[in-house]
Amino acid sequence: MPQIHATQAGVPFIRSSDGAFEALADYTFAPNYLSFEGLRLHYVDEGPRDGPVALLMHGMPTWSYLNRKIIHRLVAAGWRCVAADHIGFGRSDKVTDDAWYSISRHVAAHQLLIEALDLRGVTLFCQDWGGPIGLAQAAEHPERFSRLVVMNTWLHHATYAYTDALRQWNAQWQTDGLFGINIPAKLSLGWFMMLPLGCMKPADLFGIITTGTYPTLTAEQEAIRRGYDAPFVGLDRAGHAGPRRFPLSLPFDNPVGGAAEVQAQWFATLLDWPKPIHFIWGGNDAVFTEDWGRAWAANYSQASFHLLPDAGHFLQDTHGEAIAEIVLEQMKAQP
Repeated sequence: MPQIHATQAGVPFIRSSDGAFEALADYTFAPNYLSFEGLRLHYVDEGPRDGPVALLMHGMPTWSYLNRKIIHRLVAAGWRCVAADHIGFGRSDKVTDDAWYSISRHVAAHQLLIEALDLRGVTLFCQDWGGPIGLAQAAEHPERFSRLVVMNTWLHHATYAYTDALRQWNAQWQTDGLFGINIPAKLSLGWFMMLPLGCMKPADLFGIITTGTYPTLTAEQEAIRRGYDAPFVGLDRAGHAGPRRFPLSLPFDNPVGGAAEVQAQWFATLLDWPKPIHFIWGGNDAVFTEDWGRAWAANYSQASFHLLPDAGHFLQDTHGEAIAEIVLEQMKAQP
């Protein structure tokens, strides 16, 4: 089992075993690391250094593996793709103290990455919690970004109406909630991801929790499950602090940890965004609905809106190639 370490400041963390990431399907990228507050922040950096730059963000409970299909397509088109794992996720170090995590810290880590690599002319791809964390970069440093690709996400502001699905998600991750109790004791995050990716049904998830009965996956589905499980192999509850803190940082529940006030400022700032902005939306998502995506896009006269009707919340996994093709076509229309 991976060992608990500590930074010079005494922050306890776990480092996932490198062996857990060997031979993952479609994820052949070499690891790169940057130090953030004494912790190792992992990032993918693929493609020619003189190509257009894509910064690809992930949310909860995923990692840069989520964006693998987009990365492969864009690199084939001559792009440079950078995709980090938030602290607590992927190949990045996993702080075991829940209280360490905040949206402001995640924003600061990505700001350090952008500055360290001196990324410019960036096309941002963001979804889920990658939305607030990534859009913060564009709001604070617009000179580094050339266009935004916004997918099934949000920025908190006073009039934003949180869906029942998002409120239930928050409740399920409380200490006495379904996932708060059972992840990872009975349900791994890789197996959890099989539900929203359409690889199993709710009854299968409850079967895993109640009887330890696992559904049969195809070879392709099993490879994907292994990809999402890889960062947490051998880790107990303490090693899952990063994923746990994201749903418990939603601003209606945790306005300080969720950076509610500054999120509203980023939202207001970006209403004046003058450059290309493309909304690509999974239509089968009860958390961030099509109506919300269209309402957000309506704020921008230059915006494009592409609906993927059969895509759910994790559209980068199920529709990654289609997302890349949409962006490549939009760049021709809006250079």
